[in-house]
Amino acid sequence: MSQDKHVEISSGSFINSNKPSPLSYKRILIVTSVSAEQEAVIRGLNGAEGFDVLIGGVGVAFAAASTARILATTKYDLVICAGIAGGFVGKADVASVVVATEILAADLGAETPDGFLSLDELGFGSARIPVDITLVNRVAEALQVSGLPAHTGSVLTVSTVTGSAETATAIASRVTGATAEAMEGYGVATAAQQFEIPVLEIRTISNPVGPRDRSAWRIKEALESLEKVSSVLVEVLR
Repeated sequence: MSQDKHVEISSGSFINSNKPSPLSYKRILIVTSVSAEQEAVIRGLNGAEGFDVLIGGVGVAFAAASTARILATTKYDLVICAGIAGGFVGKADVASVVVATEILAADLGAETPDGFLSLDELGFGSARIPVDITLVNRVAEALQVSGLPAHTGSVLTVSTVTGSAETATAIASRVTGATAEAMEGYGVATAAQQFEIPVLEIRTISNPVGPRDRSAWRIKEALESLEKVSSVLVEVLR
């Protein structure tokens, strides 16, 4: 559904002394799903060295394949899945930011008469990919210091976006800590895990998870937040 578009970002970076001291990742891959997200990230990076921005495509399969393809040919110190997403009501408001403490394939499993069983419960592997909590907290702190409303919590990867209040409630009750919902994170994280590279997922919220009321979506605001997030990443990760 999407071609992978690889953009090299080059030239200087900056440090704000009021923010946490920067980490030391020499080369970072940021994977988005569509061009609007990629463009927002590039604007926020503002020419900073050491960042590559990839359009990985929509959905877990495209994201995993595109990410694995580039990781097979280029060495990275960190992979970030970044883009807009739905936020669970009461957990992440529209235009806020979520940094994943866990990347979870929420619908990877089986339906049974007694309810949903995850891949973990079935004993066939894990639908959960952990994230370095120290890194998560550093990034979230930097976002908050910069004035962005940042949360931490589980970011769910789904193949079908939630479209009803009933489904949203069922997922939130089944997945402790469910904070945001998107379609690519688990694919990106699986590829990074295969290459033993640390991974983050960062989402800016464009709409509540639940009924698909497009009049309530704030995609422009979420993309603006994504741009601001990217400028903070330059400060804290380099």
